[in-house]
Amino acid sequence: MDNRKYPIGPFVIQDSYPADQMAHIIGVIEASPLAYRQVIQGLSSRDLAKTYREGSWTVQQLVHHVSDISLLHFLRMKKALTDPAYETATMINMDGWANTADGLDAPISDSLNLFEGVHRRYAYLAKSLTPDMLAVSYYHPVRQLQFNQAQALAISAWHVQHHLAHIKLALS
Repeated sequence: MDNRKYPIGPFVIQDSYPADQMAHIIGVIEASPLAYRQVIQGLSSRDLAKTYREGSWTVQQLVHHVSDISLLHFLRMKKALTDPAYETATMINMDGWANTADGLDAPISDSLNLFEGVHRRYAYLAKSLTPDMLAVSYYHPVRQLQFNQAQALAISAWHVQHHLAHIKLALS
């Protein structure tokens, strides 16, 4: 079950990320919308209803979820960088969001378009961050960790790869 739950392994946080690793992380953020488009182009409604394991979200819900969470990650970064009082990460009910009407039924093209736009902006902002900006942090209550912006970018890159692997499992 773990290889289906965490097909690329669980996220492992590092204390720091060297410049070449940060460039790779930002590259993943930049490239992921195209990777998703390539995997899900031409899928039927039957394909979109597939799951990667019993009780998991459908491919459709995963596409919408990744778009939603990418927007959330971008928002958290912007808040952390611009609001000194932002001490705790903005949280959402992911299952609740995945089960709203748009999460269940909206065309995946809408989420892909949002995903592409957010990731262009997210990567652009990430490339501009100075070491001091990368050190800005907030508390993540679910993970019970203090995240700096380098770590937040790393988990964002992991997240999109994690769910792309889920989609590939569901379609295989």
